[in-house]
Amino acid sequence: MAETPQLTEAAASRIAWIADKQGKPAVLRLSVEGGGCSGFQYKFELADGPDADDLTSETADARLVIDPVSLDLVAGSTVDYVESLGGAAFKVENPMAAAGCGCGSSFGV
Repeated sequence: MAETPQLTEAAASRIAWIADKQGKPAVLRLSVEGGGCSGFQYKFELADGPDADDLTSETADARLVIDPVSLDLVAGSTVDYVESLGGAAFKVENPMAAAGCGCGSSFGV
């Protein structure tokens, strides 16, 4: 079985903050879609909870949920929240990615 991605403390904290502002549960859905400059792209959205076949991981007060198809492309990844001069965003450290783009939102395997 593939290893479910994990959240860093920074990502968990940011998810909890965003969810609180929107009055939603602190659940972030990570999915992978075709497209982007490298073949696949990450998609993030708040979810009300996991679907029946989702895999989940918890860090602090936040949960990360991912569907089984996307899991094959992000197994063993870490989702972080980073702030820099270029802005702030969730970032995926993906050991499955053989190629990536400069913006960090798409990857190839």
